[in-house]
Amino acid sequence: MSEIKIPVKGNELYAHACERFPGGGTMLLSKNPTMRAPGLWPAYYKEAHGCEIIDYDDRHLYDFATNGIAACSLGFNDPDVTAAVIEAVQKGSMCSQNCYEEVMLADKLCEIHPWAECCRFARTGGETAAVAARIARATTDRSGIAICGYSGWTDWYIAVNLGEDEAHFGKVIDGMQPWGVPRELRGTSLAFHFDDFDEFDKVIKENRGKLAAVFMEPVRWADPAPGFLEHIREVCTKEGILLIFDEITAGWRFCYGGSHKLLGVNPDIAIFAKAMGNGHPCGAVIGTKEAMKGAGKAFISSTYWTERVGSVAALATLNKMEKINSSKIICDTAREFMETMPKIAAAHGVEYGFRNSMKWPALVKPYFANSDEALFFTEQIIGKGFIHSDIGYDPTVAHTPEIRQLFYKAADEVFGMLADAKKKGTLHDQLITVNRETKKGFGRLNG
Repeated sequence: MSEIKIPVKGNELYAHACERFPGGGTMLLSKNPTMRAPGLWPAYYKEAHGCEIIDYDDRHLYDFATNGIAACSLGFNDPDVTAAVIEAVQKGSMCSQNCYEEVMLADKLCEIHPWAECCRFARTGGETAAVAARIARATTDRSGIAICGYSGWTDWYIAVNLGEDEAHFGKVIDGMQPWGVPRELRGTSLAFHFDDFDEFDKVIKENRGKLAAVFMEPVRWADPAPGFLEHIREVCTKEGILLIFDEITAGWRFCYGGSHKLLGVNPDIAIFAKAMGNGHPCGAVIGTKEAMKGAGKAFISSTYWTERVGSVAALATLNKMEKINSSKIICDTAREFMETMPKIAAAHGVEYGFRNSMKWPALVKPYFANSDEALFFTEQIIGKGFIHSDIGYDPTVAHTPEIRQLFYKAADEVFGMLADAKKKGTLHDQLITVNRETKKGFGRLNG
């Protein structure tokens, strides 16, 4: 077994960052390098192109993990999007007037989603969700929101983890502590689990006349049960509740636009971010005129929502996605991956499968037989120039057939090494990072 290069410079930089940034050294939990093979997983990048990154130890690594946390469906630093952004910066990205590209983007989003008539923009997923929640409350003059899925870090959402009382503080969703969220918000956000008809109906019944919105991801790791979204749509209409679909992760990956286009259920409001800007900050709230009327009376305003780069990047991204049919490429890549990898593993007597189950597999959630085997694979595949773990794989257009074949070849070798280590009983002893402290993720209401 060849020796794996330890990223000395990257580890030094991360150790310094931990002194500066409380809570684990990164701004985003999902980018914390200690969540997977701490000390081997790259903490920082110098360059990123396609699906390849170059870190501060000059390691060239293909990303078969989250690819910008599902934000770069066209690949890192897409040349067409980058060219549009550079032109926008050269012409001036900010001044005292508005950029008309934001109107063009609003028109484009409503064209793609004919049920929508109005639009508001933000720049990040979390604040986009907060804008939608504010609009829903202003439109309905109600406070309660029933949630299913993950919709960001702001108070309106994290309030769900205050629980019904102090005994349930921080226990509704694992790993998402509500410290700093006013306890006075307890009961304003209420959870129900994906595909649980009875739990949803119970939340509605117990809060009749109090709910402004049902705020949910329509799909993530699995297709909704037959009739689930339709039932929610029917109940929301009957009860005067706005249905908001969080398409921040699913949007643009399953199809061109929101995943709800495939699922056949229209919301009153939908929100987008991540892949819409392909690595450049841009978030959108779209909705019917009736649902969005609250935006006209609520105070919702921020300087950098008006900068030019986000709108220009989104327009360039959407145009390219439409031109090349990126969602089909992504789903086809995922299907091939899900068919190929278990066969390679099985040839060596190793277990490797997937937790996701859907008709359009735009997000991939792999699993190994146990944590030692998962860690062994991640460590050894890094040594061969790839990053991959059981946290997930979000395919992109940049994962070309040639790069995928390189990965399959490396995976074949690592599965062989794993099988040999199991046979000899030395697998645990061969782990490099097993005793290092790891950062944990958080639970989800939708798997």
